[in-house]
Amino acid sequence: MCMSQAAEIAQRLAAVAPACDAWSVRVMRSTSESLGVTRGVVDPIGLGEDLGAMVTVEAKDGVGYAATSDVSVAGLQRAGSEALAWAQRSAGRMVAPPPVRRAAAMHHDHEDKPRLAWNAVSRADKIARLKGQAEQLKRDGRIGDWSAELSFTDEESVLATSNGDFIRQRRGIVVPGLAASASEGGETQTRTLGRGGVIRQGGLDVLDDIGFWTAAPRIAEEALELLAAPDCPTGAMDVLLLPDQMYIQIHESIGHPLELDRILGDERNYAGTSFVTLDMFGTYQYGSKLLNVSFDPGVAGEAASYAFDDDGMRAEKQYLIKDGILQRPMGGAYSQARANAAGVANSRACSWNRPAIDRMANLNVEAGASSLDDLVTQIENGIVMETNVSWSIDDSRNKFQFGCERARLIKNGVIGAVVKNPNYRGISATFWRSLKGLGNAGTVQVLGTPTCGKGEPNQAIPVGHASPPGLFADVHVFGGG
Repeated sequence: MCMSQAAEIAQRLAAVAPACDAWSVRVMRSTSESLGVTRGVVDPIGLGEDLGAMVTVEAKDGVGYAATSDVSVAGLQRAGSEALAWAQRSAGRMVAPPPVRRAAAMHHDHEDKPRLAWNAVSRADKIARLKGQAEQLKRDGRIGDWSAELSFTDEESVLATSNGDFIRQRRGIVVPGLAASASEGGETQTRTLGRGGVIRQGGLDVLDDIGFWTAAPRIAEEALELLAAPDCPTGAMDVLLLPDQMYIQIHESIGHPLELDRILGDERNYAGTSFVTLDMFGTYQYGSKLLNVSFDPGVAGEAASYAFDDDGMRAEKQYLIKDGILQRPMGGAYSQARANAAGVANSRACSWNRPAIDRMANLNVEAGASSLDDLVTQIENGIVMETNVSWSIDDSRNKFQFGCERARLIKNGVIGAVVKNPNYRGISATFWRSLKGLGNAGTVQVLGTPTCGKGEPNQAIPVGHASPPGLFADVHVFGGG
């Protein structure tokens, strides 16, 4: 295989690296394309290209880094010198020493190969198909706003170190979206595909897998249906969350609270802290015995699948919660060294000009034993909710409130009427302890979010969440838009 541009850049630093205890260079390259049709009009085409390098240097017990978009030999040499100067300044002032370096060098070179590449179909053909989807969304005069969109990012990263490591990873990320808003008599209701966490690694084949090209009529009809639907009732009842709502519940009330740097207080001024403390691991009952939550970067097609994190740590499946008991946090090598606690390989950076920090990756709820019908038949008085529309959670990731696009009432094990503006609220651990049913492997959907934000300066990064439907007992449900 011919050496990639990113790999060539990484090699350049090796020739001009500063004299130090250890160095690494992380080169990141990305190209992106976004296409859309809004209210029948083709949107401006979005094209992006980015390339740069982050150089990290260890000197004595200090660490420094410097980023550059000048990837010439001179530019990389200058970045190495700046990183060394910062390492020398930080010596004796570090919160924790750098983690112990690996003895053996790691070599990894992998590109994901989709069944149908993004460029296998011309841009004009993609836009034509999006126009067809948009036409199907506008199936009634009451639909006043409608859109169909696609984006694709081709990203490659190379990590090379003075230890001899060479880790190259390349993947494509597809994010589709459909939306239809219907209005009548002062009421507006919206249904979407995409707001419910649709993001995958792959190519155009992803769109067939998720039913993107056939979803528009359903999206439009459900928006119209919601106009005539009654408001969601208020009261304590069983709540069945479908995967496109479970993903955000996992993200906000399990994922963020378990990030180790947040537990250590690093994010308190920006994204908040966590109600979780280090002494909880190994004993704290986070959920019912049905709850098993894994960090699993090996799920095919999930948004944050990778073999190594951005610090070069091998990524392997680990349980964060097992049989309801909290097991370990999500913390990369630096946070593990600082907290003297086990973690996972989740040091990730959104770009070459950001340092790697503790981030969610693929955070999944493992499947249970029930079919969707089995879960429904358990419910005497309840509601099934789908597709997140709003969320709010306090800065310790504890008390929360979520709203969904659509819901249906359940009485005596039978799904009934559609209701609009469904909401529910709770407290993170109390809510997960009320879990009384999980769908089986056949009900699991691979979802996620393309723009989880964290860090100062901010880093927005893709995160994956695979989940079955979840059934929760005695949840506070209420209506209102």
